[in-house]
Amino acid sequence: MSAGYLNLYLDKGTTFSTTITLDDVYGNNYDLTNMNCHSQIRKSYYSSNAAAQFTTFINIPSGTITLQLSANTTANIAAGRYVYDTFLIDNNTTVTTKILEGTLDVAPSVTR
Repeated sequence: MSAGYLNLYLDKGTTFSTTITLDDVYGNNYDLTNMNCHSQIRKSYYSSNAAAQFTTFINIPSGTITLQLSANTTANIAAGRYVYDTFLIDNNTTVTTKILEGTLDVAPSVTR
């Protein structure tokens, strides 16, 4: 499976959530049983520290993964362009696969 590419946008200080739907080559829900997910945001691919880490939720029956950031978390991310990626880890085999990547644009907010 090669990683999909999706650009994301959020307003600083707001709650953010997006859901990824995974399916197999036949269009059936991807089996997420015994899977784990990890996703980070960094200023660049070469940044040593993550700007934030998505909270991830796996819904096995629907084959979906939800990435979320709280309003407090997004308030602490400086406005600008970032990169992110999302990895799926099989807990049985420890096989790790990048499933999604892209840019994340954080827009500044006036209200605090």
